[in-house]
Amino acid sequence: MGKHIRKAAVIGSGVMGSGIAAHLANIGIPVTLLDIVPNELTKEETAKKRTLDHPSVRNRLSQEAMKKLLKQKPAPLTSAKNLSYITPGNLTDHLSLLHDADWIIEVVTEKLSIKKHVFSLIDEHRKEGSIVSSNTSGISVEKMAEGRSDDFKRHFLGTHFFNPARYLKLLEIIPIQETDPEVLSFMKTFGEDVLGKGVVEAKDTPNFIANRIGTYGLLVTVREMLENKYTIGEVDSVTGPLIGRPKSATFRTLDVVGLDTFSHVARNVYEQVEGKEKEIFQLPEFIERMLEKGWIGSKAGQGFYQKNGKVILELDPVTLTYGERTKLKDPGIEMAKQQKGAKAKLKALIYQDGRAGQLLWNMTAPVLLYSAHLKGEIADDIQSIDNAMKWGFGWQHGPFELWDAIGVKKAAERMEAEGRSIPAWVQDMLSKGHETFYQENADGERAFYHNGAYEQEKGNDKHISLARLKKKHDVIFKNSGASLIDIGDDVALLEFHSKSNAIGLDVIDMINRAVDETEKNYKGLVIGNQGKNFCVGANLALILMEAQDDNFFEIDFVIRRFQQAMMKVKYSNRPVVAAPFGMTLGGGTEVCLPAAAIQASSETYMGLVEAGVGLIPGGGGNKELYLRHLQGSAKPSQTAIQDATLKTFETIAMAKVSTSAEDARDMNMLRVSDGISMNGDHLIYDAKQLVLSLDEAGYRAPLKQKVPVMGETGYAAMILAAENMRLSGYISEHDMTIVKKLAHVISGGKLPFGTEVEEQYLLELEREAFLSLVGEVKSQARMQHMLVKGKPLRN
Repeated sequence: MGKHIRKAAVIGSGVMGSGIAAHLANIGIPVTLLDIVPNELTKEETAKKRTLDHPSVRNRLSQEAMKKLLKQKPAPLTSAKNLSYITPGNLTDHLSLLHDADWIIEVVTEKLSIKKHVFSLIDEHRKEGSIVSSNTSGISVEKMAEGRSDDFKRHFLGTHFFNPARYLKLLEIIPIQETDPEVLSFMKTFGEDVLGKGVVEAKDTPNFIANRIGTYGLLVTVREMLENKYTIGEVDSVTGPLIGRPKSATFRTLDVVGLDTFSHVARNVYEQVEGKEKEIFQLPEFIERMLEKGWIGSKAGQGFYQKNGKVILELDPVTLTYGERTKLKDPGIEMAKQQKGAKAKLKALIYQDGRAGQLLWNMTAPVLLYSAHLKGEIADDIQSIDNAMKWGFGWQHGPFELWDAIGVKKAAERMEAEGRSIPAWVQDMLSKGHETFYQENADGERAFYHNGAYEQEKGNDKHISLARLKKKHDVIFKNSGASLIDIGDDVALLEFHSKSNAIGLDVIDMINRAVDETEKNYKGLVIGNQGKNFCVGANLALILMEAQDDNFFEIDFVIRRFQQAMMKVKYSNRPVVAAPFGMTLGGGTEVCLPAAAIQASSETYMGLVEAGVGLIPGGGGNKELYLRHLQGSAKPSQTAIQDATLKTFETIAMAKVSTSAEDARDMNMLRVSDGISMNGDHLIYDAKQLVLSLDEAGYRAPLKQKVPVMGETGYAAMILAAENMRLSGYISEHDMTIVKKLAHVISGGKLPFGTEVEEQYLLELEREAFLSLVGEVKSQARMQHMLVKGKPLRN
């Protein structure tokens, strides 16, 4: 149909509207942000003798929203400079700008009358063929479109983002009867490929999919807590990661969301349903009292939890007083923790007779049945429902996947024995001998039960599943730390799968083998994986153990091998593309920097953070970051050498970590030519395409060149800056020890300014400094603290 979205407009500059505008800006789409004209002056505007006609007053709401984007945590913008893509305005003076927009998104107050008024304005000023959508969380999309033009209706739908728009993956798309199928198809593809979302088509029902089931599940859990006298802390201690839910579990989640927001969503369903379902969505009395008191959660300073100094207290729902936080004590919990994976843990616990098992059964069974009863009403199939809950609420597994995990037949029999109603379609499935909602073949491909038979799971070809490839026996070779996998089109992929993807000798050996195999038989190599994080660094526990045993020969051997492997990656005759995502720290960043190119997920947090554990980078990271700052100039100027030295020193000494892939580009950890994938599920595919394009362009390994260094002049400048920080109390004596070693490496040692040295010379300096610091008692204390506490020690 030739659709495209080059410009957008967002109407409504609240947290959600400005967040959507920021997400569009992060992608590089210019967006106009409009809001109403204020009807009174602020004290500041009065003091400046402004009038209601002044442009800064008339555009105040959208301009203030833009300022807040720079201060909000977590940050809505992937880089502060993206703010320039957003143009503020108002709904009186700037409606003509809507004519330039290819997509207009309404994000105003959740009142049908207000929304219909806004859409009448949009209909008058939009250009024919532009897409219009509402970000409503529950108002009927069909009713919003009543009275609008035919072209408006053909291009209208609901696009429900979850807050914060940058970070939460789910995008529910809700068409109306008149929505052009081509428009729906385009928006689904655009949502996934460009916006980077997990897109689910929902039906025009109260709160759509995720909020309908998620709110129901939260209220069922609250009622179970009250009826069987669990504490808030007890519930949260078993409804989080133990069963594959976020760390915030139940009540911490409600505090983060805000009781005001949650109550609005719950009441929206309450007003539109009947019978027993209506009873569930009626807020308990103690929550109503919390709302009256303004105890709405984190933004109010108290909700279900209250922070008192460093101590976190929990609410007693009966007395509405705060006391010591509690945890549910049940022998079954420890037994369940021994199981591998959230599904196995839940299965081990849910059928136990203890209080934990009783709680989990009584909160899980109703949600499974509710989801099954709503299939066909809120979404066409179970895959859409499962994906909505995983992408919108952060569940590891959707309700039907969980039902499979605990046994569909076994759970159904217990439900029936307890007098619960099993949907007819589930009974029909079981009567036909089908005892799972999903089936998986030998190649790892899934099918889901739909309309009496199993239907192939829907997916995007850009989502390459490494787990499925490995089941298809596409592993070339592997060891305990990594595997080399054929991902098709003569491209190989090196996957780390050690604990936390940490780099040890097993991973290093596989890097060497992977490059050798690629040079012989493949067009190029991707270094990537689909774990929780790309790589959080070297195997710190192993390094500490060897250091405490005074086995420095072994540490020296590992560092040499790591450096050699990184040089092999850099000078490979075939292109090597690193595909980082999530935490890409220390050695993880060192793996990326020498690659021919990087294809990073938008949410990539890169940093050479070794100073936090008393060390400096040991795998060539100092050298590679310095070369990035030199920008590959054949004859860099004196100023360029000085700037590169000081920037590299500052970044590593302060253990700076990027807040996004775009921020990593601003820090020179990514080059302008490196790619950024908005959709993390497409990262491996995008990296593979980058390999193929480099090969098609006739890739040649870079030539080895000498590196100009700042020498003694640079060392003195860096030490002077650090000494001032030490005297001001910003860094400790041991920080100063680390800084001196780092400055020696980056400056190139005791050499005249501008001396050109071999890369290997800098690697030797780096290795010697690393070994020296490993032997320091205070560095070992930092390593120990990081391993035990998970955070840096200041000593």
